[in-house]
Order: sequence, then C-alpha cells, then structure tokens
Amino acid sequence: MKNKNNKKKKETSEKPGKKDLVKNLLMIVLLFVFTASVFALFDVSEEKPKEITLSELAGRISEERVKQIIVKQKDNTIEIELADGVKEISRKDISSSLEKLLREDYGVEQEKISKANISIKGESSAEIWARALLPILLPLLLIGFLLWMMMGQAQKSNIQAMTFGRSTARFLKPGEKKKRTTFKDVAGVIEAKEELQEIVEFLKSPKKFLELGARIPRGVILLGPPGTGKTLLAKAVAGEANVPFFNISGSEFVEMFVGVGASRVRDLFKTAKKNAPSILFIDEIDAVGRHRGAGLGGGHDEREQTLNQILVEMDGFDTETNVIVIAATNRPDVLDPALLRPGRFDRRVMIDLPDIKDREAILKVHAKGKPMSKDVDLRKVAERTPGFSGADLFNLLNEAAILAARRNKKIIENREVLESVEKVMLGPERKSNLLLKKEKKIAAYHEAGHALLGHLLPNTDPIHKISIISRGRAAGYTLNLPAEDKHLHSKSEFVDNLAMLLGGYAAEKIVFNDLTTGASSDLSKASVLARELITKYGMSEKLGPIVFGQHSDTVFLGKEIHEQRNYSEQVAADIDHEVGRFMNNALETAIEVINKNKDKLDKIANKLMEAETIEKEEFEKLMEN
Repeated sequence: MKNKNNKKKKETSEKPGKKDLVKNLLMIVLLFVFTASVFALFDVSEEKPKEITLSELAGRISEERVKQIIVKQKDNTIEIELADGVKEISRKDISSSLEKLLREDYGVEQEKISKANISIKGESSAEIWARALLPILLPLLLIGFLLWMMMGQAQKSNIQAMTFGRSTARFLKPGEKKKRTTFKDVAGVIEAKEELQEIVEFLKSPKKFLELGARIPRGVILLGPPGTGKTLLAKAVAGEANVPFFNISGSEFVEMFVGVGASRVRDLFKTAKKNAPSILFIDEIDAVGRHRGAGLGGGHDEREQTLNQILVEMDGFDTETNVIVIAATNRPDVLDPALLRPGRFDRRVMIDLPDIKDREAILKVHAKGKPMSKDVDLRKVAERTPGFSGADLFNLLNEAAILAARRNKKIIENREVLESVEKVMLGPERKSNLLLKKEKKIAAYHEAGHALLGHLLPNTDPIHKISIISRGRAAGYTLNLPAEDKHLHSKSEFVDNLAMLLGGYAAEKIVFNDLTTGASSDLSKASVLARELITKYGMSEKLGPIVFGQHSDTVFLGKEIHEQRNYSEQVAADIDHEVGRFMNNALETAIEVINKNKDKLDKIANKLMEAETIEKEEFEKLMEN
C-alpha cells in the first residue's frame, strides 16, 4: 500500500513568546534609530571653522579680505567667508549691532564695512516651533508607542485564551486535486476498500439507502498494525466522496487545563456539521478512547471527560447528523466498550499486513519516480519481505535510493534493493566489527548448521541468504523466508523449525567440541517456541489440547500486567518437562542431520569463510554438487 507520501509539513516557526519578544526589540531599535536621525538633522557634524575675535575680524575688514559676513540672531554668531574661500566664525555682544561695534569700538571705516556685505539672518518660525516642541513630543511619542505595543500583546493573549478551546483539526477542502487521494493511490487491501466504498456511496447518494430504511453509518474504525495505511485510506474515502475532510490526532484534544479536550470536541463536531456531509478522521483514537474507570484520576480525569464528550457527539440526543467519523488505532483492545458499540462505530475494518501480491503492488507504487534497473525483480523483493507493512516497503526503496546515491549511481540496481531489505530487517552492516580468524570460523560453522538444517528438513522455509557479516546485534545470519504467505502452521513445521534453530548450537558442539555464547539468541527463540507449542497451541501429547495461562498481548492501566496462572504446580513441572523434551528431541535431530551431512556442512562453512556471503542460487548449486 502506498505510504503516507504527502506527510504533514512540520511547523518550524519559533514559539509565540520568543517571536513577539524579537519583534518588540526590533521595533524599539528602529524607533531609537529614527529619533537619532531626527536630531541629526538639527546638528550636522561638519568640520567647525576657526573662531576669531572681533579685533581680528576688524583687521580683516580693514585689509578688505572679507567677502561676506552673516550674523545669526539666534545665538549672535558671526559667519565669515574670506576672499580666498576660507570660513571663520566669531561672536558679538547681544546689546549692539556688528556695524556699530566695528565702527565705534574698532575704528573701521564705513566704506570698508559696506564692502564686507554684512547680512542678518533671523530664525524661521518652523525652527522655533521644532526646537520648542521636539524635546517634549518625542518622549511622549516613544511612551505612547510602547503602550500601544503592550496593549496589542494583551489583546492577542486574550484572543488566544478565548480560542484555546477551539479545535486544531486540519481541513482539506473538496476539489483540491493536488492534495486529493483516491483508492487508486492505495495498493492492496481490497476488502478494506470494498467496505469503505459503501461509505463513499452513502455520501454521494444517501437517498438510495434512506428509501430502504438504511441509516448512514455513524463511524468506521480502522484496525491494523502500524504502517498499514489507515490514515491513507481515510484520505482516500474523502477524496472519492469529494467531501470536506477534517483530520486530527487523539492526542490533540487533551491539554493541561481541565475541560479543554471536551471543548475542542464540541467545536470540532460543530464545524464538521456546518460543512456536512463531511468526514471527520481521528487518528490514534486510543490516546483519548481508553477504558474508563482505570483507577487513575477518578471520574474527573481530563481524558475521561474528553471521551464522554466524543460519545455524546457521536450518538447523543442529536441523531440527524450527516457526519461520518473515521478513527484509526493499532490497539483496539484498550478502547472503551461504549466507543465500539453499534451506533457509534458501526463498522470495524481490519487492515492486515500485506500478503505477497499486495507487497508487490505496493512496491510498484513506491517505485514510481525512482530510476530502477531492469534486473530489479519486485516479485523477489516481495518474497523476501514477509511481515513488512506499507511503511516498511516505502522505507526499503528509500534506503535503496539513498544507498545508490551514496555510491554515485544514476539508477537503483538489484544489489542496493537486496541490501536495503537486510538493513531494514537486521540493521546496518557493522564493518568495524571484524571477527578474529577463530571467531570467523566458529560463526561460519554456526550459520552453516542453520542453513544445512533449513535445507534438508522437509517443513522449513527455503534458504535465501547466509552471511557472517555482522548486522545489528547479530554476528551472522541465515535468512529462510516462505515462498508463500502462510496462515496456518503445523506441529511438524514447528518441530523442524526448532531443530533448525538449534542447528548452529549442534554444529559448534560437533565441530569444535565446545560451545560459545553465539547461540544464546537461538536458544531463547527456541525455548519460547517450545513453550508456546505446549501452553498456547495444545500440541503436547502428554498434556493434551489445553491452553495454560491467560495471556495478554498488551499492558495498560486497568488490565493485568502479568500472566494469570490457572494451573497447579504439578502441571507447571509437567510443562517444564515437556519443554525440555521438545528441545532435546530437536537437538538430537540437528546432531543426526549434521553428522550424516558433515561434508556439506564443511562446504558451506568453507565458502562462507572465503566469500562471507552466500546467496540463494549459489547455495542451491552448492547443495546439488
């Protein structure tokens, strides 16, 4: 199935408080720059002329060296411009005029005073008002601007407080072709699409159903493992029906303050009803829809209040709504029974992990837009990926593209795709984890033991690859994958798988007459499988078809954390004895097969020590020879 390619864009904006603080500081800086610029107009910093006395001025006038004299009434400053262009200044007494001073006190002739071109410059009214008012107005303007910004912040905070209880759902308008998703974009899940197709028909032509007395389903809940495309299917329903689509996560309802979740639920359903017919999608509904009365928070727990409001909105007194609620969760067992009853969620659509055909179809969808080499067989890739979800398959091809780009290739070849399968399953190669020569030999015989048992035993899956290159926590690995998806498993299949799991342990014991810690993971898996054969599947001949213990796959408040034992100590001892019997029989089978085919074990081990990796075709040829 196509993964969520058009993921929601993450908001990278700063927090509102920090952003507003930066904005305010910037405005204050700009205001101070403006104020400084205004004052600079009245105080231009130029190079000041030389200041002389009145006696020196009288001497220059007598020598006829003065071209022009300007007397400023504002401060009785005398600006002097000489004939050679030099500018000087002087000052006079306020009580008398310059001509009188020059003539009476310094004895300058009137004719020479006239040649000096004395003029008097008065102060303009604009300058007088500006000089008088600016020192008063500018501080007032600055204080007023700061008060205005503070009032704006307070008003903004009030608006945020008023809108705190509003829904934060994303809204997808009908008719937006670029963002529209349809069933064609979803690969596989044929049964789920058929169930949801009826919802689309309800929304397109409700009269056809209402005439027969059918009621439009209130809600549809999508159940399935993570990554199987539940959100994508909900978008496809809205795209097919071409109706408004509201998308919200269950965790977005609950906040720190009491009552906010219920308020947002009311606002969300109110908005959806205004745009009816519409689809309301709640992702991860288990965040607010868990069992009530778990003993934490009492009846006033915020999560419980939010759930109660959802229950009322979905099937309360208002029964004439045309809003279909689609919810998704991968933990249906933790949901409250009142949420799952008919009338609220009328339909449960199971979305399982894709089978081999669906995986191939999903890979073809995700391969679009990627330059793939002709040698890439997506069918073989699908065979190697049992248990992969749509998200895993998308990640697989994405890792292959990254790997090809790292190797400076223009197309994605089969080598990159197969390496990506192992990287997603087991982790990246640990190239720095180099084994010693002796450890390499032990790892080679260990994996050869697994591969030999997997090849010779009749009820095991085919061997696809053997490697002694470290990946993740494994020093080596043997991939045996089913050719077809299996839904039922037999006792003989489990018994052979037990023997294969102990193949590495048996090989180390036969070849080196010693044991290492390399078999610890295999022993753990085999022990769990042997116990499940007895307690879960009833495959023990001694204990019979009985399930021992009440098991819970998930743990959460309100349910038991541990297994409940419904059997006696004597039965527990019998179970332990049966587990030991299954394990010992599997080990005897592994030792017997390896002893009979010691030459093949040596061939596989020697090839591994030489090449470190053996692919399926090479391994089959090696076994034939």
